[in-house]
Amino acid sequence: MGKRKKIAERVTTLMDKPEMIRNIGIVAHIDHGKTTLSDNLLAGAGMISMDLAGRQLFMDFDELEQARGITIDAANVSMVHEFDGKEYLINMIDTPGHVDFGGDVTRAMRAVDGAVVVVDAVEGAMPQTETVLRQAIREGVRPVLFVNKVDRMINELKVEKQEMALRLGHVIDNINKLIRGMDEEKYKAGWRLDAANGSVAFGSALYNWAISVPQMKKTGIGFEEVFDYCKNDNMKELALKCPLYVAVNDMVIRFLPSPLQAQKERVRVVWHGDWDSKVGKAMAACDPNGPVAFMITKVKVDPHAGEVATGRLFSGTLERGMELMISGISNTNRIQQTGIMMGAERVEVERIPAGNIAAVTGLRDAIVGSTVSTEAITPFEMIKHVSEPVMTVAIEAKNMRDLPKLVEVLRQVAKEDPTLQININEETGEHLMAGMGELHLEIVAYRITRDKGVEIKTTPPIVVYRESVVGKAGPVEGKSPNHHNRFYIEFEPLEAGVVDLLREGKVDMKMDEVQRRQMLMGEGMDKDEARNLVNFFGTNMFINMTKGIQYLRETMELILEGFEEAIRNGPICREPVQGVKAKLMDVKLHEDAIHRGPAQVIPAVRQAVQAGILLADPTLLEPFQNVFIQVPQDQMGGAMAEIQGRRGIILNMETEGDMIIIKAKVPVAAMFGFAGAIRSATEGRAMWSTEFAGFEPLPANLLLEAVKQIRTRKGLKPDMPKPSDYLKA
Repeated sequence: MGKRKKIAERVTTLMDKPEMIRNIGIVAHIDHGKTTLSDNLLAGAGMISMDLAGRQLFMDFDELEQARGITIDAANVSMVHEFDGKEYLINMIDTPGHVDFGGDVTRAMRAVDGAVVVVDAVEGAMPQTETVLRQAIREGVRPVLFVNKVDRMINELKVEKQEMALRLGHVIDNINKLIRGMDEEKYKAGWRLDAANGSVAFGSALYNWAISVPQMKKTGIGFEEVFDYCKNDNMKELALKCPLYVAVNDMVIRFLPSPLQAQKERVRVVWHGDWDSKVGKAMAACDPNGPVAFMITKVKVDPHAGEVATGRLFSGTLERGMELMISGISNTNRIQQTGIMMGAERVEVERIPAGNIAAVTGLRDAIVGSTVSTEAITPFEMIKHVSEPVMTVAIEAKNMRDLPKLVEVLRQVAKEDPTLQININEETGEHLMAGMGELHLEIVAYRITRDKGVEIKTTPPIVVYRESVVGKAGPVEGKSPNHHNRFYIEFEPLEAGVVDLLREGKVDMKMDEVQRRQMLMGEGMDKDEARNLVNFFGTNMFINMTKGIQYLRETMELILEGFEEAIRNGPICREPVQGVKAKLMDVKLHEDAIHRGPAQVIPAVRQAVQAGILLADPTLLEPFQNVFIQVPQDQMGGAMAEIQGRRGIILNMETEGDMIIIKAKVPVAAMFGFAGAIRSATEGRAMWSTEFAGFEPLPANLLLEAVKQIRTRKGLKPDMPKPSDYLKA
């Protein structure tokens, strides 16, 4: 503990020097060696023993992570590294690689300025590598590359020296191709990775060694020597001569920007306020004396200290006792403690200036994504997750006396993990939890019992569906209960390109209207419709095509409320609606405001929307996953039969050596039990991974049966509803 305290003291002396700070994330596909690499960097900083590096897995401090051998939570640590005779502070976040915990990667990317992308030398860039790289580039986070497990290439694949160089070059080319495809401007502006300039390092995190071109010049050890060391199984000596932490940390300090450099550009990506305002200038300059601008990226409950909110401080200084405002909350919160994270431990410090990753207690109203400040400022952009929840479980307390506590615990869990969707129905007592996949839900359920002390029962996971339309309908008339107000609305599917823009968060109501209109028209939307967009909810749009109707402006808020209510619980089976365009064509309003209040307008619009969706050739959309399988040629048949037997479509097949790489698309509903089935179908020789691939219409022959099942489960009448069920006579 004394050792950590000393390190904490060194860390605090560097906190005030933003040019000496690097905020970095370690990102990769599952099992490519992120946590093992983190161990090495920590050992280099003197935080764990060098002998345990690569095996201790310091950042996987949760017993579940250790038992399963995977990272589940992003973990933060601050450490000091010496480069060219100067000390630098590196704030590092080790992130998960499993697709079910991708939300943690997205949130971590908001806190950092640079990312070390780890790639397995044998497997190369995998689907999740692409996903995490996309998350980083979307957030304006600069990547460098660490090619791990080079020893496997030499000792397992038995490649020769020439072939080794070619294969490593191929890995770098693939990553560069991805960066170029995602952001050509940044690629040309110096984000291209190049082994010659030192923005790529090669090594083995398990055996604690790494080399890069600048290191080769210092040590005289290049690929030839590495090859011989690995062949002779003398990696201990190699680790002494070329320690991994030196190569990687030197690369981080040389190529990844300090907060001082990064914030000039990065803040533009994550904040859309006034650049010439006091806080805008303070963030661009990383000014510790400016107003506080703190973005929360993680909330965790500490049994002793309560909620600990971790995030990136872009300007100002955090100190104990400060009263801070939280976006969307009227009252202020007072900071009780300020600290930095050292893996599982939180070390208290007196103050934390701009440019650092801070952990504070006392912000009880903060959630992930909250903007915390000393004065009212434009909030940071919401964090946009790549995946959406695709599976749901119902949760009950084993003991009835735990019921009130369970509701409290579920609210807390939703606060800690924004990728979970918790639906608490106080009337029926049914609590639903939707997550990214089977593993995600299983781990959250386990932790509710272990950490929160509430014993629960969960149902087997069920798939989340969406409702949509494939045809047109309307104008559909919605009448208010007093019959004095009438709304005429048309419905049709929203253009696929527009749905993508909304899902990716490229369009919002705050942006310049002309720019928004151009973007919508570019995806095939009609000019008048694009001009008359009133608002959107999820991937559904509400458009006002009427002209000069009296009292419409003051009623519009209520109309939108009715629309939102109807699409949150769609008419087919109360699942969320997506991809629907609703156009208000005509309105008849009572001239007396008292007769067109919420109790009249909201039900009228809601009924028109519910009936309109049922009239416009309704359908259910089911979630799909892209499935990537690496399998030896002689086991290919078993893998393909497994995919095809699950309503899967094979999209692509490539041969690499004696391995076949299959890319397929499979409905999530058919993926239950896939892990065991693919193992037995390929004698355990298949490597596979998945990523979220969006929602697609359910085949017509399965629609009625699916609707019946979902409605029965929800206690609704099992038959497909009719428009007349919703329209007022």
